[in-house]
Amino acid sequence: MKILVVGSGGREHAIIRKLAQSPKAEKIYCTPGNGGIEADGAECFDISATDIDGVVQLAQQLAVDLVVVAPDDPLVMGMVDALQAKGFMTFGPKKNAAIIEGSKVFSKELMKKYGIPTAKYEVFTDSEDAIAYVREQNTYPAVIKADGLALGKGVILAQNENEAVEAIRSMIDDKKFGESSSTIVVEEYLTGPEVSVLSFTDGKTMAPMLSSMDHKRAYDNDEGLNTGGMGTVAPNPYYTEDIAKECMEKIFIPTMNAMNAEGRTFEGCLYFGLMLTPDGPKVIEYNCRFGDPETQVVLPMLETDLVDIMEAIYSHTLSGVDVKWSDGCCTCVVMASGGYPLSYPKGLEISGLDSRGQVDGCEVFHAGTKLSDGKFLTNGGRVLGVTAKGLTLKGSIDNAYAGAAKISFENAHYRKDIGQRAMKALISDPLDLEYKQDLEDYLEENGVYLRQ
Repeated sequence: MKILVVGSGGREHAIIRKLAQSPKAEKIYCTPGNGGIEADGAECFDISATDIDGVVQLAQQLAVDLVVVAPDDPLVMGMVDALQAKGFMTFGPKKNAAIIEGSKVFSKELMKKYGIPTAKYEVFTDSEDAIAYVREQNTYPAVIKADGLALGKGVILAQNENEAVEAIRSMIDDKKFGESSSTIVVEEYLTGPEVSVLSFTDGKTMAPMLSSMDHKRAYDNDEGLNTGGMGTVAPNPYYTEDIAKECMEKIFIPTMNAMNAEGRTFEGCLYFGLMLTPDGPKVIEYNCRFGDPETQVVLPMLETDLVDIMEAIYSHTLSGVDVKWSDGCCTCVVMASGGYPLSYPKGLEISGLDSRGQVDGCEVFHAGTKLSDGKFLTNGGRVLGVTAKGLTLKGSIDNAYAGAAKISFENAHYRKDIGQRAMKALISDPLDLEYKQDLEDYLEENGVYLRQ
């Protein structure tokens, strides 16, 4: 098979790496791709991921057998519809299903209509009405969300009334995120551990992947600005078998059925962003595609042929595929440019990578790189996802950080505490006492103190 993957980040690199393991994958193309994807053997093209006509023409020119549309924007814009209209097998939801991420208002009203647990909310198009509401509620933090896509930055946690008023006016009146924020959702703030669960679905069968834990803040101890994600671990220790069963019964299957009932059958990867609240698991958000950087720790653990899964989703035969996962854990440490998520330079040379953009003992997924005269240069805010497996969570963390230590570029920045919150969750379990002591010692060595 000849396969075209649309996108240019670490998520796309992880997808391509897994697709390449399939004996069915004869040739893999990517547009626009990046330096690491190119070095991995995929032929890259300079066509934007949002250029629907350009991608359709490229797929026709290459006569590909499968097109994987990975990012949110082209999915919400209807790229899958356009490709299917030309007879291509695709992976990803159609436009009318991708709205589950494309509109916060749609997703909240879907959950309300079908009784899927989520935070209380109200929708506003007038800033003064929204301000009056938050003043009346007088409960902080207040969660203020732009309705549409905003590059993962359309959610503001207002810590007080002044911040709430500023956020509302900047979104509705100043169009901070363009038309995406002309309508906003003001939402109840939920507390509890966060869990990400990506799921394969063909609209009839739901096959959840390994759970994961993202780290959104730029700096250690969850400080600094929100980013697209500074690292992940899988599986998430807070996501127990009992919670997984509850989520399947109350969230995953009901969401699939709700989309079917609305005539918006979802086919592809449906991402559930969950909060494990004192009242049970609730949905924070849906995404219509693989998460980034969650994909970088989930797909390396997948044992089943990814091409088989994608073919089965397209043909609505996912129930016949046994989706299997490796034992152990996986950790991804994101190496970012200094200044990210605000302004940052590009074009800095990266040292420590081999000719394929890799280091021993890890898989390095390229997010923001380009290949120039045989050298890897930075070309984005999140540059690399240094990913490693281990039999234990501690082992995977150690392996990932050992890999990151081998790589350098000017003002490279990465968090030093990826996975430590998950380690603390493990300690709360009734583990073997000797192992528990080892975990506590490890955390203390890294500046996380658990004993009073």
